[in-house]
Amino acid sequence: MPTPHDVELDVRPARPDTAYRLGETVHSPSGAGKWWRRSVIYQVYPRSFRDTTGSGMGDLPGVTRELHRVAELGVDAVWLSPFFRSPQRDAGYDVSDYCDVDPLFGTLADFDDLVSEADRLGVRVIVDLVPNHCSSEHALFRAALASAPGSAERSLFVFRDGRGADGTEPPNNWQSHFGGSAWTRTADADGTPGQWYLHLFDSTQPDFNWDNPAVHAEFERILRFWLDRGAGGFRVDVAHALVKAAGLPDWGGAADGYPLPGFPFADAPMFGREEVHGIFRRWREIVDEYAGDRILCAEANVHPLETMADWVREDEMHQTFNFAFVGASWSAPELKAVVDRSLRAFDAVAAPTTWVLSNHDVSRHATRFGADGADIRVGDGLGPDDVQPDEATGLARARAATLFMLGLPGGVYLYQGEELGLPDHTTLPNRFRQDPTFHRTGGSRIGRDGCRVPLPWTADGATYGFSDGDAGWLPQPDHWADYARDAQHGVEGSTLELYRRGLAERSRLGLGEGGLAWLEQEEATMRTGVVAYANGGTAVVLNAGDTPAPLPAGRLLVESVPGAVTPAESGHMLAPDAAAWIELPGTH
Repeated sequence: MPTPHDVELDVRPARPDTAYRLGETVHSPSGAGKWWRRSVIYQVYPRSFRDTTGSGMGDLPGVTRELHRVAELGVDAVWLSPFFRSPQRDAGYDVSDYCDVDPLFGTLADFDDLVSEADRLGVRVIVDLVPNHCSSEHALFRAALASAPGSAERSLFVFRDGRGADGTEPPNNWQSHFGGSAWTRTADADGTPGQWYLHLFDSTQPDFNWDNPAVHAEFERILRFWLDRGAGGFRVDVAHALVKAAGLPDWGGAADGYPLPGFPFADAPMFGREEVHGIFRRWREIVDEYAGDRILCAEANVHPLETMADWVREDEMHQTFNFAFVGASWSAPELKAVVDRSLRAFDAVAAPTTWVLSNHDVSRHATRFGADGADIRVGDGLGPDDVQPDEATGLARARAATLFMLGLPGGVYLYQGEELGLPDHTTLPNRFRQDPTFHRTGGSRIGRDGCRVPLPWTADGATYGFSDGDAGWLPQPDHWADYARDAQHGVEGSTLELYRRGLAERSRLGLGEGGLAWLEQEEATMRTGVVAYANGGTAVVLNAGDTPAPLPAGRLLVESVPGAVTPAESGHMLAPDAAAWIELPGTH
């Protein structure tokens, strides 16, 4: 009996292959080149990956212990979310010492062991750097608070006198990403009210003053510290926010710069300033001094999409995240438009785009795609009082979206647990929430805890194998046994095996360095819910509609769920909420 990978499709004389024709070429093959042009990078959120101490908190030894399981997927690198010393007010994105490991996660020796194991497995380790702000407990900020206005210590941060009588009003009207004012007032040594300091995020995360050359020197030192320890590069947090407009003018737009009528992103005084690019050109020079083809990736959430390409010009970053793609809804026309615009924008600067569906700041795509009509914004998820998503629909669509993404040319980022099909914990009781967004808004914004829940490794145990202790730092849903890694490993049709198969075929076929031409449907077979493209000799078809759609002739390589491709009188059909890869005749 043939396996699904041996089934010949559309062999009938009715010529169902005329259902598609080759349309416009959007992106030509880049050819063999640098690893980061076609990379697969796996995000590890250390506190939720694997706990080896029973503390309930994941740690670096846990990453080292399980790294071979990640390497088996066929990834090129792992990106570690922050593991530096931190009071953990924002899950480590509030750094108190950039050159040490927080005891929650281990030691510098544990980091060295992780790099050694990664080297053995042929995997790079990407460090998450947070240059826009630090913790209010950082020694430099403590020194600034203890110093007088106008001092060298205070010039490392953004301190200003307040407005109004006696300086009682914030210096401007900027709002924090996490809710409330972006300014906090200090107290002078004698207890009287003093200056205000800027924090685009939580009040415990003061912004650095990147107009000060001393800040540049400090971060260049930090870069070299981790590069000398074997880091394969850096993911740069909030890379678009380092430099603020002179005079810090008021801003009537969204706190995160999202375009609103009358307030385009280009006018936001705290984002996307041209001066920031000089910083990253210098960082590129530093990274290029080191052997091993190390990289910089920008978290530059800028608008419009074409502006993202500014961060990956030849002498700047190697990659930047494609937020337009992660924000696309379950819509074939929208996905096609985002892919088309992305490839054209990044081709204009001869850079690869990246594709990502989930990360630690957004609701997992298995939840988003199962929550039709829900307004899930970046930085938020769903809570127990919200209408709950359809988990089965969400998982089917998530698998299809993943297969669609893995066929695209460029780099791919995966978020830990998506290879298991994990949804958010949408019924997490509010008493467990730790995201500052939830607390700063009095619960009106649910925050990101739901997508950060510890991984299930085994189908049994108090924490599904995440910890030897009785509880993790966030509780897991009661029904996660079926999602556990050991329940999926080697099981035909599981989400884990779909990822393994899809990533293996992506590598074998060279899709990351391939090209893209749209496959257009003939009028007689038009399905508005279908988007299809050819990458070399591989056709990738996604059916986001509600009726089966025809497939081009060829041999089935991968289908997003078993049985997604079925025979019909006029040829093989693809089920709704499914995707498939087809080897086109006469190719490969």
